[in-house]
Amino acid sequence: MVSSLSSIIALALPRLSAISEPAAAQKPAPNKWSKKEILGHLIDSAANNHQRFVRLQLEREIGLPGYAQDDWVRVGRYQSTPWTDIVALWAAYNRHLAAIIDSMDPSALDHVWHSPDGDVALEFIATDYVRHLKHHLGQIGISV
Repeated sequence: MVSSLSSIIALALPRLSAISEPAAAQKPAPNKWSKKEILGHLIDSAANNHQRFVRLQLEREIGLPGYAQDDWVRVGRYQSTPWTDIVALWAAYNRHLAAIIDSMDPSALDHVWHSPDGDVALEFIATDYVRHLKHHLGQIGISV
């Protein structure tokens, strides 16, 4: 199936851990996310996709809301959370999701989430999750 997620975590974790607290907190512009907020966004993405990965293996169709990513980042208070805590949570959550993705029931891959933007199959959601994660790690300066 998809998951190079485990290898992405293994490659990214030491690089993320090497980023200093001040560097992680620095915003490139007042209206842009810091590295802390980008990784926090990936945690929020993990939380939202966790529901989709599990529920779509249990049901043929689901209707869950999307999420307002800027609001989630703000409410999550990532900018004031220690970088080491954000990195640890990101790694642990994604290890858990990697196990779920790697053991997905192949017969469920065509199950559908009726998203606010249209219908999306579980297989696409899982593949896109990894693509999205790699994109945002790249914004932090970590190519995997």
